[in-house]
Order: sequence, then structure tokens, then C-alpha cells
Amino acid sequence: MAAVPINLVIEQGTDFYATFTVTNDDGTPLNLSGFNGTCKMKTSHASKSTPISVDLGYVSRSAGKISISMTAANTTNLKARRYVYEIILISPNSVKSRVIEGLVEVTPGVL
Repeated sequence: MAAVPINLVIEQGTDFYATFTVTNDDGTPLNLSGFNGTCKMKTSHASKSTPISVDLGYVSRSAGKISISMTAANTTNLKARRYVYEIILISPNSVKSRVIEGLVEVTPGVL
């Protein structure tokens, strides 16, 4: 399965939450029972810096629904700029797949 490109906006200093539905190639929801995964972001694909971890959760494993989130305390520490991110899922058979990827625009806060 090819990664679906989805761009995001995170407002610096606020709680961030987004949900996605992961699907099979035929468009049906992928049953995520037994899957694990990660979400990471960096300033660029070529950056040698340590990736920033984004919390990954499962809204409904049977319906293929996942979420990513960051607390206001964590988004406060992000510099206002563009990042890249990816969500990697690991199947019960240990097959890693990049399911979602894209750009994240962090917009600055006033306070």
C-alpha cells in the first residue's frame, strides 16, 4: 500500500489532534488489530536531527481509525516552520508500512 499524502497545520501552543482512516487497496478499512505504529516528524527528510515523536493512538482498530496528537506543552516547544512527518504501522507479521505522510506547517502563537 502506498502512503497517502496529507498535509497538516499545528498551531503553536495549542493542543493538536487529527484522526485518519487507514484503508486497504480496495478502499475498505484496514483492520488494525495487532498492529503497532509510530508517528515522527523532522525539519526535512535529509535532516540528521533526532525526529520529534508524535503520539499515535487507535480510535477504532476494527474500523482502521487512528489518531495523532500533541499537547499544548509540546507544540509550544516547536519552532514555527515547515516539517515533514510520517506514520508507520507495523503488522502482526512485523511488516512495516508507511501509511500516511506529508508536510506539517507549525504556525506561530502570539503569547
